[in-house]
Amino acid sequence: MASSLQRIMRNLSNLPGWRTKRKIIVFESDDWGSIRMPSLKAFQMLKEAGVDVRSRDAERYNLNDSLASSTDLEMLFEVLSASKDRSGHNAIFTPVSIVANPDFQKIIDSNFQNYFYEPFIETLKRYPGCERSFDLWKEGIEKNIFVPQMHGREHLNVAAWMKALQKGDRQTRMAFDQGLWGFVPDQDKLTGVDFQAAFLLGDPIELEQHKRIIEEGLNLFEKLFGYRPEYFVPPNGPFNNDLNKTLVKNGIKYRSASKIQNEPLGNGETKKVIHWLGQRDRSGLRYITRNCFFEPSQPGKDWVDGCLNDIKIAFRWNKPAIISSHRVNYIGSLNPSNRDNGLQQLSKLLKRILKSWPDAEFMTTARLGATMFQGK
Repeated sequence: MASSLQRIMRNLSNLPGWRTKRKIIVFESDDWGSIRMPSLKAFQMLKEAGVDVRSRDAERYNLNDSLASSTDLEMLFEVLSASKDRSGHNAIFTPVSIVANPDFQKIIDSNFQNYFYEPFIETLKRYPGCERSFDLWKEGIEKNIFVPQMHGREHLNVAAWMKALQKGDRQTRMAFDQGLWGFVPDQDKLTGVDFQAAFLLGDPIELEQHKRIIEEGLNLFEKLFGYRPEYFVPPNGPFNNDLNKTLVKNGIKYRSASKIQNEPLGNGETKKVIHWLGQRDRSGLRYITRNCFFEPSQPGKDWVDGCLNDIKIAFRWNKPAIISSHRVNYIGSLNPSNRDNGLQQLSKLLKRILKSWPDAEFMTTARLGATMFQGK
């Protein structure tokens, strides 16, 4: 249950920015396309070897999150299709998507001197149950029920990861040999950069590499999906705002950011930057900030009631409800009960949204952006 201070802060955070009387509901779901944990066997081996796959919030991801199988997607689409707003629109996910993963074999072949990546559709082909997954991605786009936007080329800080591998860090190499990188590294031995935080600067000179990664990722996204993405969510959050110019140059119109951003400047330095819904950056980029949260794979909270309260606060201040809900909540290849619980809770949430607000409208983030900024 939220404290009085938390309730006050949640209300205050909804005050600035764009307003509307419309009851708009947007589901943004991060991490689609990224490997995370290949198998429970890999998790167990790393845990027994002393690799930290359980600290902070990592455990629920490493025990449950993996590439979405065709069964995962079919079951998610069934839940979304069962809920329609008053205009007949299905509940819609904006899967904020990764388009590539490391090519582990090519990195080995280079003796860890060079980094290589592969499109995520190639990764899918090697995962049991995922062979038909990309056909379902395309079906979701066609039916306007699962419409991807951009999360990054990889959910990986390439510079920090390769530096650790080249130094011969034992735990990083053990995880590499299992086909993953999503663990908490020993901060004393490594760079202090979380491997999952793709754009967290270790050294300011890495900005040029980040620009190249953004450009290559956006081009690959268009090649895979047949359209240019308009919305970008930095993996794990850290992102140097000078990169906004690269995003805009490559077709991005909107970017997600926390309302109080710790912008990485390199060498461990950060700068606090305030953001609000509809804010315009000097590059011309517009910010879209999330104000609702739904993470049923995380225990200890009634996520349906919590999210409904977030939505109520958003509508009280004439804001769209922009719901953050990660892929991990809907994946069952490692733990079927995780997917079953997530989908059951999602179904319950959708029914209660429509009951509480019969005039609610489901839309994608890109449509929300167009609605907010049309003619501006």
